Amino acid sequence: MKSLGIIFASLLAWLPLAAAADSYLLMVEEQGCVWCARWDREISAIYPKTTEGQAAPLRRHDLHAELPEGVAFAARIRFTPTFVLVSEGQEIGRIEGYPGEDFFWGLLGMMLQKIETEDNKTG
Repeated sequence: MKSLGIIFASLLAWLPLAAAADSYLLMVEEQGCVWCARWDREISAIYPKTTEGQAAPLRRHDLHAELPEGVAFAARIRFTPTFVLVSEGQEIGRIEGYPGEDFFWGLLGMMLQKIETEDNKTG
């Protein structure tokens, strides 16, 4: 199954880093979240080294803290972890929960493609 994540990462190698330069992945978490801990074990160490991590650096936010300034969410965040892809202060998409390593990379890849598609429309 890990090969599926590698395949998705390889498919995203074409994603220009400049296209997502003002983008980041916001991980909304809370203390005691078992699925957050699992994501940390499986993904957190490698994330910044990946194409996805370069295109959308990770920022963390506590579910119970005040909302981050300058970010517009499409809906209230209720579950942890929730991964919100933010570009220019707007939510592009989200992954609610942690579906496992293989699905995480695929879902994140689809969200990053939305940024590329929007950039092509406006550029």
